[in-house]
Amino acid sequence: MSQVLYITAHPLDEMVSNSMAVGKSFIDTYKAEHPEDEVVHIDLFKDEVPEIDAEVFSGWGKLQSGETLTDSEQQKVNRLTELVDQFVAADKYVFVTPMWNLSFPPAVKRYFDAVAVAGKTFKYTAEGPQGLLTDKAALHIQSRGGYYSEGPAADFELGDRYIRTILAFMGVPDISLIAIEGHNAEPENAEEIKLNAIQQAEQFAKQF
Repeated sequence: MSQVLYITAHPLDEMVSNSMAVGKSFIDTYKAEHPEDEVVHIDLFKDEVPEIDAEVFSGWGKLQSGETLTDSEQQKVNRLTELVDQFVAADKYVFVTPMWNLSFPPAVKRYFDAVAVAGKTFKYTAEGPQGLLTDKAALHIQSRGGYYSEGPAADFELGDRYIRTILAFMGVPDISLIAIEGHNAEPENAEEIKLNAIQQAEQFAKQF
């Protein structure tokens, strides 16, 4: 049995959001094809993901020196530990994000700040950082209104590039992308673009 983290980063649901619609089709098909696997949904717009702030740094410092943490520090530190341990324990990751201002919603970066932890998802060595998640697989489902896979706008796509880079940094060897793109550039083809992506997602779910 595998554990899949289904990580969504959109404030709207699949009735409005293309990325969420394709994500739902993917995860519904995955569950049907892999009923023995456990799927855990993390909604980055609803679930608690503490920001790395002054209280977190203070709490980490107190842990190292043996001092007593405040209730707020303890709550944040405990939650961050839960998140990274959950990330390490999972076998597969599915990220569902829109492209916002060439990247993704800020909640995505906050989540990666929570799980990119030295000693748990990567380690420092004399030869440089080394990823520890070498037996995982990941999928990014990304909606983007223009065309960024190739052509003059390709260099401006920073969302999938970041997710691919940080996961590789943590050692994840298998990272795939399903892009729903061009629906704003060609609104007359928007529904066809979405349906094609849904079909691709359903096919990919069978082998993921």
